[in-house]
Amino acid sequence: MSERPQQGIRDATRSDHYRNEVAQRHRRRARLSAVPDDPSTSSDREFDVTSALTLPTEGQLASSWLETPPGSQPLPRDLDHLLALRVPGLIATRRHLHSHPELSGNEFETAALIARELSLAGLHPRLLPKGNGVICDVNGRPDGPVVALRADIDALPLDDPKDVSYRSTVEGVCHACGHDVHTSILLGVGMLLAQLADLGELDGRVRLIFQPAEEILPCGSLEVIEAGGLDDVVQIFALHCDPNLPVGQVGLRVGPITAAADNVTVRLSGPGGHTARPHLTVDLVDALGRLVTEVPALVSRRVPANSGLLLVFGHASAGTRYNVIPSEASASGTLRVMDRDTWEQAPKIVAQVVRDVIAPTGATVDLEYLRGRPPVSNDSRAIQVLTAATAAALGPEGIAETPQSMGGEDFSWYLEYVPGALARLGVGRSGPNVDLHRASFDVDERAIPAGVRVMVQTALRALAAAR
Repeated sequence: MSERPQQGIRDATRSDHYRNEVAQRHRRRARLSAVPDDPSTSSDREFDVTSALTLPTEGQLASSWLETPPGSQPLPRDLDHLLALRVPGLIATRRHLHSHPELSGNEFETAALIARELSLAGLHPRLLPKGNGVICDVNGRPDGPVVALRADIDALPLDDPKDVSYRSTVEGVCHACGHDVHTSILLGVGMLLAQLADLGELDGRVRLIFQPAEEILPCGSLEVIEAGGLDDVVQIFALHCDPNLPVGQVGLRVGPITAAADNVTVRLSGPGGHTARPHLTVDLVDALGRLVTEVPALVSRRVPANSGLLLVFGHASAGTRYNVIPSEASASGTLRVMDRDTWEQAPKIVAQVVRDVIAPTGATVDLEYLRGRPPVSNDSRAIQVLTAATAAALGPEGIAETPQSMGGEDFSWYLEYVPGALARLGVGRSGPNVDLHRASFDVDERAIPAGVRVMVQTALRALAAAR
């Protein structure tokens, strides 16, 4: 693993299936660090997390959640009753995380909370080298297989406008993608599986991965891989919140379930000059206008229509004065594509189109194309495990088909190394739903125990299938 390529390096031995060359660079294997016996005093960055874990009065509470949903199968060893007792604390944990979000790469307090909760459950979490993520094995039968479950833990750079008691207390930072829910679910899974392990009824190891930096590049999944997070793992699974599905349903799909997502930044430069005499200089505002309007349309004409390529510029900037032609301009955006073969060709296509469009303007072009993540492509056997687990956890009505999304997810990098699958967890609320990455996004918290049941059943079935 220490010599495996990450983004930016070609792996010749796997080139027939994994031909991507990307911009992020391989680093030597990092070492995980043990969490001290008393994690509450392990870092001067950690605040007192437990004092805030009290359940507010509004919203969906544990009383509205049935221990065993209709048509489902009970968890072993009366774990359903234990889960029902844990639900208020898990909701409180989610609301605390929502109130105290941390941006990608800076999830130190979040990691400290996770480590403390896992330690209190009798487990032995280990911090990622930077201290902003956690890996924790629930050790069952020592000769059994290893199955991994992953939750991402970072927040987004958005203000939180919601009128709720758990509104973000951090200016400009908000859990608008449900990672607080993912984290709380995986904590609940760890608590239940630890109980099974103590009873000697866990047929292998379940690795809990609390991953930082899903929302940025370089991707946090690469840090986990480099730290040995996939060592000995035979399958890996994850859930992601989906506000378009109601609570009690899980969206499943074999093959690609997300799109590839890359970042594109184009910088233009020229001599600058007076707006009265554009013929004596390079009109960068005109060049920028051509870039953001013509390039996306032309790029899409260079690839098959069913590849779903979408180039969208989200930021453009040029000049500071109405009568001055600027000497610098820039635009940045994302390129998303559903088809992996097209994704591998995209950097060359974008570079050629940008040059062709800008050349007549006389502007100098600097293109930065940063590879982000390939599509998440779900393994068919892993989906079989998830399908059986969902039916057992939520009943047959819990299984839903889901389309491929144009969103990106760095869970895809784990699937470059081991088979696995990502499923969509229904979190839809009554009334109009708010999409992911909007600051007002919120969830029906009954999704938390639903997610715990699905992931526990998934872990148990994956271990049994891998024996």
